[in-house]
Amino acid sequence: MRVAIAADHAGFELKDRLTRVVADAGHAVTDLGTHSDDPVDYPDYAAAVARAVVSGQAERGIVVCGSGAGASVAANKVRGVRCALAHDTYTAHQSVEHDDANMLALGSRVVGVLLADEIVLSFLGAEFTGEERHVRRLQKVEDLERQFAGES
Repeated sequence: MRVAIAADHAGFELKDRLTRVVADAGHAVTDLGTHSDDPVDYPDYAAAVARAVVSGQAERGIVVCGSGAGASVAANKVRGVRCALAHDTYTAHQSVEHDDANMLALGSRVVGVLLADEIVLSFLGAEFTGEERHVRRLQKVEDLERQFAGES
């Protein structure tokens, strides 16, 4: 799987570790920055990963900031992105299986590194079930996205 990953300064160290974890699991990884702990703005990096996902350059994306919340909010502003904020493995895989999440947000100040490894691997190992109830709900989410993008 092709995976794009990025972080702000708060998530820089965890992002570097997760880049190796993802690659070691056999995935192709594109690291979109940041490449130091110098202060940067998380929306820029969340948007870079979101663009990679919606353009097809990556099949999934991972963003890391201090809490994960800001990166998740920013990524979800990009049409076609379904970014789940997860701090446990259940949420990571369930968001893909039921909600067809294509991005994962993590908080570097919330989860430890070993748990972050497990969360990422759970997210990447999951597949959308395609069950009718999940397809129906996903369609409703996409309808909301179109409605509030002025395309209703």
